[in-house]
Amino acid sequence: MRPIKVGLLGMGTVGTGVVRIVEGHQEDLSSQVGSPIQISKILVKDLAKQRHLHVNSEVMTENPWDVIYDPDIDVIVEVMGGIEPTKGYIIEALDRGKHIVTANKDLMALHGVEIMEKAKANQCDVYYEASVAGGIPIIRTLMEGFSSDRITKIMGIVNGTTNYILTKMSQEGAAYEDVLKEAQALGYAESDPTSDVEGLDAARKMAILATLGFHANVALEDVSVRGISNVSKQDILYAKRLGYEMKLLGIAERQDDQISVVVQPTMVKSSHPLSSVNGVFNAVYVYGEAVGETMFYGPGAGEMPTATSVVADLVAVIRNMRLGVTGQQAHHAYKEKKLKTDDQIAYKNFILLDVHDKAGVLAKITQVFTKFNVSLESVVQQPNPHNPDAEIVIVTHEASQSSLNKVLNEFNQLDVIKSIKSAYRVEG
Repeated sequence: MRPIKVGLLGMGTVGTGVVRIVEGHQEDLSSQVGSPIQISKILVKDLAKQRHLHVNSEVMTENPWDVIYDPDIDVIVEVMGGIEPTKGYIIEALDRGKHIVTANKDLMALHGVEIMEKAKANQCDVYYEASVAGGIPIIRTLMEGFSSDRITKIMGIVNGTTNYILTKMSQEGAAYEDVLKEAQALGYAESDPTSDVEGLDAARKMAILATLGFHANVALEDVSVRGISNVSKQDILYAKRLGYEMKLLGIAERQDDQISVVVQPTMVKSSHPLSSVNGVFNAVYVYGEAVGETMFYGPGAGEMPTATSVVADLVAVIRNMRLGVTGQQAHHAYKEKKLKTDDQIAYKNFILLDVHDKAGVLAKITQVFTKFNVSLESVVQQPNPHNPDAEIVIVTHEASQSSLNKVLNEFNQLDVIKSIKSAYRVEG
């Protein structure tokens, strides 16, 4: 059999890993697909750059069209990232009948519907396993492993940077700003960490997972997003005292075909498996009507874990080529998207209040909860050693988002409350 020729767009961290695996595992890969796999052209930014991995200079190019227009290339692996010009390259490649493997979460979250439609029109495959959770095969699991089940909830830690920060804050009592600087020094966080710490990276991944899990086109703007930059050492301490760990969770839920998708700091019960996922690791917890609860855990980033997912997708594409079934991926969003309203989204809440330490404070606060039909699981009032006032820690029973908003709005007007110091979702 002739070699399957692959074009590689990008040779950064993940691209280097892809070359290592394809060249180092050639015998195993060839036995799986029935022919050798050859990376015949690689797009790089700078031909003169010194690289950790030796690659024949004749294979590399600074011109993307050398890859896209090459008639001998069957599959293009995109690991350069970004939206433009990457999207244009992929659309052009699909129009030329080339299959795509990508690790680009931003592109798939924002333009995945358009790209998949273009792929279908040209009978091409587009695989994107590495776009969500690095080395964890969650996309293939949702598309194939859960094909006979009905998923009701997907809850996950899908950003390693924020999980590293929250883990260090929890285990060492460190401040957010100090851990962020450490994460940047170690290469876990970018010099501009906004996408990670404000939850945007996780939101893109959750849009992809919700689309696959619920068979409806969930867009990035459908995801309610809140990051971790305002999480304090005090919040972490109270979480631990109450038997919780603070995690940035992506939560996608479906009930009666109505969907909600959020990314926000969440207090997770210490007995829940997600609470023990620490450092830069990722985990996705899936609830199915038939199977019940399952969890998928592993490295969410890094050269070799992510490259492993990319090459697994490459193998899947080549197998489809051999079988003559490219362009016929099983997933399509056949359900109408129906988003839950704030009245339909319900969960438990943690609220920390800074209050005047005087008689009648608790009574006024509980009256507000009663007014909006929010019941309380626990209420603790204790003196604040740093000022003459007091703090009240409240955990509610499950309440609607709209009711909680009304409670918090009224708290802002209540004379006995100095400030709402924090409010978080509670899971587990």
